[in-house]
Amino acid sequence: MSKRWFQAHQRDTWRRQARSKGYRTRSAFKLKQIQEKFLLIREGDLILDVGSHPGGWTQVAVEETGPNGLVIGIDLLTSAPVEGAQMVLGDVTDPNCQESILDLLHEGLKVDGTNLHPVADDETRMFNTIVSDISPRLTGQYDRDQAISLELVAMVFDFTLPLLAPGGAFVTKIFQGTGIEGIINAAKQRFSRVQRFSPEASRSSSSEVFLVCRNKLPHPKKGSRGTSIAQELDIHLESEGIIQQKDSGPRDSVKSGFRRIPKKE
Repeated sequence: MSKRWFQAHQRDTWRRQARSKGYRTRSAFKLKQIQEKFLLIREGDLILDVGSHPGGWTQVAVEETGPNGLVIGIDLLTSAPVEGAQMVLGDVTDPNCQESILDLLHEGLKVDGTNLHPVADDETRMFNTIVSDISPRLTGQYDRDQAISLELVAMVFDFTLPLLAPGGAFVTKIFQGTGIEGIINAAKQRFSRVQRFSPEASRSSSSEVFLVCRNKLPHPKKGSRGTSIAQELDIHLESEGIIQQKDSGPRDSVKSGFRRIPKKE
């Protein structure tokens, strides 16, 4: 850690404000500014926070939904409890974690033994908004980090969109750079309004931007039916010549940068 970075970190206005207002992270102000601009969360809403550690976005979501809302946060890292929210430890792609989320979604928060969102046993409940400030572990290699980031965003989309109600909103962090249009185009097939937004609380040196998707369509547009966002991202990257799809051989591979490298036995 450089002395210059530490001094800048200490002078960070948003960091000081977060501490004074009781938020766990400065990034809480990013969601607050997104909310001020787009009004995505309403009182009583059901919210899923993906990549919730350490809980700053979860705190803001609880504030916005009020006592009758339901906020569920999920992350691979353990977070201290957030009053008014339910926290799930694990991977959103893990079937067991997905089952835990569905159980919490169906049961709802309970206060004094009263279910705030009573539902019939056969009724399917869905989230009003899904938010994600998730970020991969960065390596410092731009191409590789950009590829990992895009794959992570596509994964979050594909695993959580089935839980988002028609008309709902989805917000995720994404990094500007090669391939971003593939994610944006895929999102436009599933939402009527999609745009990029840079909160004031984002560091000026960061390439991060937030993809704000509003009004989820009841069904993807015809060109995207039967395909996942991850598949559409790959198609876009292939069309741009960023990655090349092999004509034969196993598809069990991992990505390094924008090139597919077969796993070593």
